[in-house]
Amino acid sequence: MFKPMLVAAALLPSLSFAQTTPPASKSDLYDIASAISAPRMKADVTKLVGFGTRHTLSSQTSKSRGIGAATDWIEAQFNAISKECGGCLEVIRVSDTISGEKRIPNATKVTNVIAIKWGTEDKLRMAMLSGDIDSRVTDVMNADAYEPGANDNASGIAATLESARVLSHYDFPGTVVFAALSAEEQGLFGGKILAKYARQHHWRIEGMINNDMIGNTSGIDGIKDNHTVRVFSEGTRAVETEKEARIRRFTGGELDSPSRNLGRYIKALAHLYMPRLDVMMVYRLDRFGRGGHHSPFNDAGYPGVRLMEAHENYNRQHQDVRTENGIHYGDVLSGVDFDYARKITALDAVTLASMAWAPAAPQQVAIKGAVSPDTTLSWQLGTDKQLAGYKVYWRLTTEPTWTHSRYVGKTDTFTLKGVVIDNYFFGVAAVAKDGTESPVVFPGAAGAF
Repeated sequence: MFKPMLVAAALLPSLSFAQTTPPASKSDLYDIASAISAPRMKADVTKLVGFGTRHTLSSQTSKSRGIGAATDWIEAQFNAISKECGGCLEVIRVSDTISGEKRIPNATKVTNVIAIKWGTEDKLRMAMLSGDIDSRVTDVMNADAYEPGANDNASGIAATLESARVLSHYDFPGTVVFAALSAEEQGLFGGKILAKYARQHHWRIEGMINNDMIGNTSGIDGIKDNHTVRVFSEGTRAVETEKEARIRRFTGGELDSPSRNLGRYIKALAHLYMPRLDVMMVYRLDRFGRGGHHSPFNDAGYPGVRLMEAHENYNRQHQDVRTENGIHYGDVLSGVDFDYARKITALDAVTLASMAWAPAAPQQVAIKGAVSPDTTLSWQLGTDKQLAGYKVYWRLTTEPTWTHSRYVGKTDTFTLKGVVIDNYFFGVAAVAKDGTESPVVFPGAAGAF
């Protein structure tokens, strides 16, 4: 009974402006989701498995085995994709030498391969997708054993390559980055190197999506699930200052970091464009006590999330390939469900495209309404050519996702009449003329993109 009353109060007609609401969906995003190919992804994973081992400390000079050969092959794939689209991708290597670390004791070159589809309007505003090149067995320092790494994480690399193949046929106002990162198993060094590079080059990464293990559908818990993907996201920003933390304590935001709202954005896109894929939002940086390559980007202040299968099988992770007591161990090709991986990859591609087509996320979002029956949101008016206007969002503080919204047009402030600030969380998204939206931005430093 309460929600209809709330909507009626919030949707009181305004005589001060007349707005044409942008469309609710964009047909190109359905096309992108349909274009992702499971057979192409299987071919990519099969090729990566064929390198035998992709351990960070394995050979960098062999043409057929080890991390070096795998890295060269990924670079060749990006170049081939770029050639097909008339040179639309810039393919670069971002590397550094790491030594003196627990898992990289001796000087070792760590190389990431990056393909960039530069935006037509705002080149430094970026949406990024990543997968990990390297693999490992039980002994994290064993660089010689057979380490197929089919699901962990050739599946993530295949998602990155396949997304590049499909999205290379489109142009976007914002930039899309496809990243093959190295040394994840040895300490997330590939991500650290690229996050540092991004800061040095003034990249404004609005969303970093890390795909790490997206192909297993038979869990160690006995559950088979080919329609759910988990999205992990940090609750509060890693770069939050003490002053910002004090403000957040009294105004909220512990559930509304930019990474968390990136996760909600992904869930909303899945609901609209991929109804056969359910998104399970996990309110945690990563799995309990474990990590992934989105974390270095969070540490650098960028919004970032991890996408992965809903039910893991630990017999197929970080294991020597073997059979014991009738149980098959090892991360081999037969453990990857490529139709499932295709669905997650389609969600990746839809998310990247939606973010790159949408205007930049609103900046300087602020809120007021204490001891008032109304709530007023304000923000800086954007200059994007594709900007149609803004949409304000709100939800009860116990709701996991945004439940109410109103398109308010091309303005920099709006008051929700009869919506009490104390009872809800609020945010603002920028909306393009084609209907694509930015992620929702929670007011203040806690939610700033």
